[in-house]
Amino acid sequence: MVASTSLEQARTAYAERRWSDAVEWFGRAEDGADAMSGDDLDRYAMACNLVGHGERAIEIGTLAHEAHLAAGRPDRAAYIATWISLESMDSGNPSQGMGWLARATRLVERLDEPGAVAGFVLIPEALGALYAGDAGRALELFGRAGEIAERTGDPDVAALALLGSGQAVIMAGDPARGIRMLDEVMVSVTAGEVGPVPSGIVYCAVIGYCHLTFELARAVEWTRALDRWCRDQPSLVAFSGQCHAHRAELFRLHGAWTDAMAAARLAEDRLLAGDFGAAFGAHYQQAEVLRLRGEVDEAEARYAKAAESGWDPQPGLALLRLDEGRVELAQSLIRRSAESADAATRCHLLPAIVSIEVAAGDLDAARAGADELAAMHVVNASVMLRAITAYADGEVRLAAGDASGAFARLRAAREAWVEVGAPYEVARCRVLMARARRDLDEDEAAELEEDLAEAAFAELGAEPALAALLRERGAGRYGDRPLTGREVEVLRLVTRGITNREIASELHLSEKTVARHLSNIFAKLDVPSRAAATAYAFEHRLV
Repeated sequence: MVASTSLEQARTAYAERRWSDAVEWFGRAEDGADAMSGDDLDRYAMACNLVGHGERAIEIGTLAHEAHLAAGRPDRAAYIATWISLESMDSGNPSQGMGWLARATRLVERLDEPGAVAGFVLIPEALGALYAGDAGRALELFGRAGEIAERTGDPDVAALALLGSGQAVIMAGDPARGIRMLDEVMVSVTAGEVGPVPSGIVYCAVIGYCHLTFELARAVEWTRALDRWCRDQPSLVAFSGQCHAHRAELFRLHGAWTDAMAAARLAEDRLLAGDFGAAFGAHYQQAEVLRLRGEVDEAEARYAKAAESGWDPQPGLALLRLDEGRVELAQSLIRRSAESADAATRCHLLPAIVSIEVAAGDLDAARAGADELAAMHVVNASVMLRAITAYADGEVRLAAGDASGAFARLRAAREAWVEVGAPYEVARCRVLMARARRDLDEDEAAELEEDLAEAAFAELGAEPALAALLRERGAGRYGDRPLTGREVEVLRLVTRGITNREIASELHLSEKTVARHLSNIFAKLDVPSRAAATAYAFEHRLV
């Protein structure tokens, strides 16, 4: 009687997506006198998986497989065997995974009417082809799985097959078509037609590919949906870490670096709790913020942890080397990564490729990368890719001496980054726009661009970018004038006897920027104080 009551409680908790309660009640039923059915063991295994108990999930899944065989249900036995295969491969046990897949395949071959499992058993092989870079073979297998799922009416297999097909199409170099397929599979997930485990897989994979193809609006939309999905299941561990990692990436792009670090650390907590799918993102997103802040040793350690997941921590690690001034190493790292990348991953690497090749002085390679981005933008008109493409083109033009053409492209990039809401990228555009303006003898306009970039970098805490800009501004490319236009503005306000804070407010600068301007003024005029600078201003009729 206790076991029966426990089973009813477990089934209710499972239906209500109270996964921890389901695991607890199934555990009590397991200790009772009555044996659970294969279907109950299926649910038990899924619940264990969702609360992050991966090894226990496989143990219970094995019991479910055996129960289905004992009950004369080889189709269900094959189904759970395929699921165990996927879980084993995902947890780093490929030999075990292949063994379970072979068993599932053998069972399916013996069935007179295999049903949806004949499609499900194709999924691991299709994923193997996808990860091996054989997009054509992957697309064929996912397509066959999808046809079987449609014919047999299995929404879970249909969702996984359509997801894989979209990924394969993107990897083959057709992002627009692939993204449309991913949108379609998300419709079935958000409508509640798909089970919890496939839903989580779809959410995380789709968002990852949205980032990979610079589909920012979609990434934001689906990340919000995933966040709601996770919050509606408070005891959920699986996929929750990946959700936090995706949120961290968005926070970082939008300049909320403190929030990005907090989200990435939550992803790491979820990783430790059992969401092993968060292994790369949790560490890589922390590394990216640390790199941008100039915390080199900490960033390097996080990139190393990200690499332990099996994924290459690029382009971040190569950009870290570039920030350190190790240009040849950065070039070697990014080239090696690009050589083995599929089309989608290569697209993600190209912005860094262009910047690193420019720094290395290989303008032919940089131009090739910029042109490749432009070609991708033809088939993917997202705002973010427009910004990236314009910046890359402007960066190469500037390095090649085309200041006028560079400025036009960089201004277009800045406008697109403003639309995206990416303050760090806007500031990077301003730095290059300032260089272009100086080459065009527009020093005062260049100074304004630098002021705005400097303020943005200071507010973000982007120490490497800020230090590089300050070094560049200290190089003294001001022509014959002792003071720049902005410095004259600051000096005129100094003569009114107002404070640095008041000057900053009037000129819309930070106090730190005003202090730097004053330091430059004192050095250029060779005066020791504000009073002496004021006297100089009146003497030379600057007021």
